[in-house]
Amino acid sequence: MIVGILKEIKTAENRVCMTPAGVEMMNHHDHTVLVEKDAGLNSGFGDADYAEHGAVIVATPQEIYQRAEMVMHVKEPLPSEYDLIRQDQIVFTYLHLAAAEELTHKLVKSGSICIAYETIQKVDGSLPLLTPMSEVAGRMATQQGAKYLEMAQGGLGVLLGGVPGVDPATVVVIGGGVVGMNAAKMACGLGAKVYIVDMNLDRLRYLSDVMPSNCIPLMSSPATLRKLVKEADVVIGAVLVAGAKTPKLITREMLKTMKKGAVMVDVAIDQGGCFETSKPTTHTSPTYTVEGVVHYCVANMPGAVAKTSTLALTNATLPYALQIADKGWKRAIQENNEIKLGANVVKGKVTYKAVAEAFGLEYTPIDQFL
Repeated sequence: MIVGILKEIKTAENRVCMTPAGVEMMNHHDHTVLVEKDAGLNSGFGDADYAEHGAVIVATPQEIYQRAEMVMHVKEPLPSEYDLIRQDQIVFTYLHLAAAEELTHKLVKSGSICIAYETIQKVDGSLPLLTPMSEVAGRMATQQGAKYLEMAQGGLGVLLGGVPGVDPATVVVIGGGVVGMNAAKMACGLGAKVYIVDMNLDRLRYLSDVMPSNCIPLMSSPATLRKLVKEADVVIGAVLVAGAKTPKLITREMLKTMKKGAVMVDVAIDQGGCFETSKPTTHTSPTYTVEGVVHYCVANMPGAVAKTSTLALTNATLPYALQIADKGWKRAIQENNEIKLGANVVKGKVTYKAVAEAFGLEYTPIDQFL
């Protein structure tokens, strides 16, 4: 198969979807890998590195789309790419379609096969291609919360861990999954008082066992959230409903009760965000203020630490990319239910139920294509 590795064009997105070592693995499976010029530069990989490992360096994204049977990105296709996607071409990347109506319609119109990293799912419910970036984003969320608490950044001037004789900051983490757990670990390590809320009692028991004593797991409810946000210096939104739009758990009315200069970090912004006042921001303009509360809602947080993120992402995505390339999309889906769950749009039909429901579109089970 001819596989195309595209340069990321989202604002301040520095990751690349495959390392030179990944290209070499593809070559060993007799696949041709086209890499767009300078695609890996910001992750520390030059064109010479890719060429040395067997890649064919290509000058433009247009040529990648024209020649490749499967194109790979880190982030979703942007408007300049919509008309380049060909019928029956495999698009393998993060898509987050439930929060992207225009992109969904364009992919339906293209007739392509769109497999989303974020909905590939194991039997135990884990999301193997989302997990490494969730680990990065969770840890970054606490770093950003600490930074924007500084007065020079518009925050209320509280040190996350405090000092002897002075209370530490209070951090509220909404969601006890991979993002939430990593955010809470970082906040606890810095010495903050941390509350982590979730609706799964078994998960709360697990968190109670493994987290340090300055982390307090609580059952989530509107009443609990209303109480906690009043105390919070930092609120981290780490809620995920796989493939679906995120529920709005912190309302504008709750926001009015918060401390002026408190910080909210919405890691769920890719899926629409879990705060009513959230809107996507970028690394070049990461924050805005509503009701005196600083909002950080960058939609590609791991792109700021591209060298770490690219390596972590390739470790997770390469085995699946190899299966799709080795077998073709149809056989790969037939033989691997994890990849089957990744199919979001296939040949003009929406094949992921939560995406169809988000926009009132017809849902077509992927089995109809098999």
